[in-house]
Amino acid sequence: MALYEHVFLARQDMSAQQVDALVEQYKGVIESFGGKVGRVENWGLKSLTYRINKNRKAHYALMDIDAPAAAIHEIERQMRINEDVLRYMTIAVEAHEEGPSAMMQKRDRDDRPRRDGDRPDRGDRGDRGPREGGRESFGDRPRRPREDRV
Repeated sequence: MALYEHVFLARQDMSAQQVDALVEQYKGVIESFGGKVGRVENWGLKSLTYRINKNRKAHYALMDIDAPAAAIHEIERQMRINEDVLRYMTIAVEAHEEGPSAMMQKRDRDDRPRRDGDRPDRGDRGDRGPREGGRESFGDRPRRPREDRV
């Protein structure tokens, strides 16, 4: 059997429990074809780069699958029919990754509180000093009469 990574996007108005039910439904289809599902990750509700069917956000889910090609064809067929699934993508891989996916690692990194010392040293720049030439300096300049006002 071949190894696959399968990601799908579900509508934004679904609850997390409904997304879990979708994952279980597709897991049952894969197991009925003699395959098995390894890691399942729900990446949560994320903003989309562009709207898909009037949705600005979507629930993302990842499944690591070890199944025959017929099982993949069947879940993709069912996802095309299902109105709750906006997009899906299946990729054949040589081996499944160990541990959390890159999306889950990114979430862990972003949740850390930032400290003031996290900024790199900008030693090449001196102190900028007070701002000059801002909005207030426009009042000092004499106004030129516009040609249509003359």
